[in-house]
Amino acid sequence: MTTTLHPGKDGAGVVQRTVLPGGLRVVTESMPTVRSVAVGMWVGIGSRDEAPEHMGSSHFLEHLLFKGTPTRDALEISAAIEGIGGEINAFTAKEYTCYYARVLDEDLRVAIDVLADVVTSSLITPEDVEAERGVILEEIAMHDDDPSDMVHEQFSAEMYGDTPIGRPILGTVDSINAASRDRIAEYYRRYYLPTHTVVSVAGNVTHEQVVALVAAAYERAGALGGDASPIAPRVSGPGAEARPGVRVVHRPTEQANLVLGTTGLTRTDERRFALGVFNAALGGGMSSRLFQEIREKRGLAYSAYSYTSSYADTGQFGIYVGCLPSKIDEVLKICREEVLRVVADGITEEEIVRGKGQMRGGLVLGLEDTGSRMSRIGKGELVYDELLSVDDVLARIEAVTPEQISEVAGDVLNRPMTLAVIGPYEDKDFGWVVNG
Repeated sequence: MTTTLHPGKDGAGVVQRTVLPGGLRVVTESMPTVRSVAVGMWVGIGSRDEAPEHMGSSHFLEHLLFKGTPTRDALEISAAIEGIGGEINAFTAKEYTCYYARVLDEDLRVAIDVLADVVTSSLITPEDVEAERGVILEEIAMHDDDPSDMVHEQFSAEMYGDTPIGRPILGTVDSINAASRDRIAEYYRRYYLPTHTVVSVAGNVTHEQVVALVAAAYERAGALGGDASPIAPRVSGPGAEARPGVRVVHRPTEQANLVLGTTGLTRTDERRFALGVFNAALGGGMSSRLFQEIREKRGLAYSAYSYTSSYADTGQFGIYVGCLPSKIDEVLKICREEVLRVVADGITEEEIVRGKGQMRGGLVLGLEDTGSRMSRIGKGELVYDELLSVDDVLARIEAVTPEQISEVAGDVLNRPMTLAVIGPYEDKDFGWVVNG
């Protein structure tokens, strides 16, 4: 059965959904004025689903699935897409994994066939596991050498503790060294099922064309059939408990990197639009309070921003700054003062207008290509209970009131704070930042 989720305008932007036998979902968005197409295969499994003995398995699989199938080796997988001028890649997140390709519209069949082969029929040979183990260990080392990246991981680890959502997506050196071929293959067989998968396609296509190609590719792999229903989106709950904490990682770096923040909102919390407007005003761009105070007025840092991230049952609100180690106390003092000021006084009408404009522009400008459209509908189908149209989202942003912003800012920023710091500090006390 095919359902039209959004009717679109003048034949463009039509979003349709079909559930194939076995629970495999196919969603498409038509973009008839372009000549490209983006295909994504979203699997509803991520690093937070891993038991301790499987830590890093989701990301390990992301690598291994490109190593070979019964019909293609690693070179043939990449060459099939690159040989037609396309691109193919994948990424792993906390709650899902995505394999995607972008090609000319005339090469849609090739993209679907290769991605379906990769997702359904990976061999996961012992030789490939050993070869890719070394690649992942190099990736972990590269990540650990970038403190501006690593500090966000340390922030999550301190905030959530030793829980699945607090552990690193890449795994650790110990967990990757301990991962066996049988354990990874078992994880693959358990979770990479049609019921857990969404195929999303955006570009110059018809829905009927995509459904036929996806069904044929999955039938060739013997992965289609049965009367199973798709898994439901993760259920929102009370979320992780906010807790004060400080984590300092000593590194002899020329710059200190810090993240100060707390738990945020869940993915489906209706207040997320108000929090987004507030975040844009506080640290979302060059006109934001944090950027103006820390960089423009005082020259204390090159990079300073705030951000939000959301999951099914929790979220994060954070402030990131990279500064000279000698300036960290001054920077943290400014961050605290700005947080206290917005909790007490809110933000101005001018900041609200600017924040709404930034959110609207970021949304629309970010959907100008097939890849971003594919991501929006694929992720929307997998993790939300409804797919809002772009117009619906714009209307909800515009409807945000000053009172809603003050309420959500007061709620989030009055929660216990967590601080993560990477820099050349050994005995420095940062407790004053989170303890008041």
